[in-house]
Amino acid sequence: MIDYIDQMSMKKPKRFQAQEYWNRPVPSFGDIKAKLLIIGLAPALNGGNRTGRMFTGDSTGDWLIKALYETGFANSPYSYSANDGLQLKDSYVTSAVKCAPPDNKPTLGEIDQCSKHLKNEIKLLRPHLKVIITLGNIALNAFSRITTNKRLKFKHGATYKICEDVNLIVSYHPSRRNTSTKVLTWSSWIEIFKEARRLIEIT
Repeated sequence: MIDYIDQMSMKKPKRFQAQEYWNRPVPSFGDIKAKLLIIGLAPALNGGNRTGRMFTGDSTGDWLIKALYETGFANSPYSYSANDGLQLKDSYVTSAVKCAPPDNKPTLGEIDQCSKHLKNEIKLLRPHLKVIITLGNIALNAFSRITTNKRLKFKHGATYKICEDVNLIVSYHPSRRNTSTKVLTWSSWIEIFKEARRLIEIT
């Protein structure tokens, strides 16, 4: 994937021509005492791969951060650069894959290669963790592969009890394709985060 992002950085959109791309594995970010963990797919080529921060500088970031802000998990509804002052509260954002994959479709080998990072992050967050949200089927499968929860099925809004005090909520990914075609609407999206807040408050 490193070769891919290096090649694609030579084909920047005109609006980003003057910008230097991050072009490396994109780190997770948020509150290390988070009660909510969001697992995405991978950095977007002209989003996180450009800015150096997950869900930053593209429409998916706009949807995620606005939802986190409206449900009290962020101090701002905007995510446009790594130094924009955004801070997450009780929430942490990661991804199944750390580099931007071709066509946003990582291979199983790439997912497995990055799985150790996801395992370590969950272990780090576990003392405070109450809710996990997976964004899209790939994120759900990546989570399933590193846990004992092998029979999780993708259905937007489905909730699973992962252990005594942790719930998993399944969601569509807020990709431009899903939001522009109304596969994912704002009302169904924000309900995911309202449910996460409700579950945190009762556990």
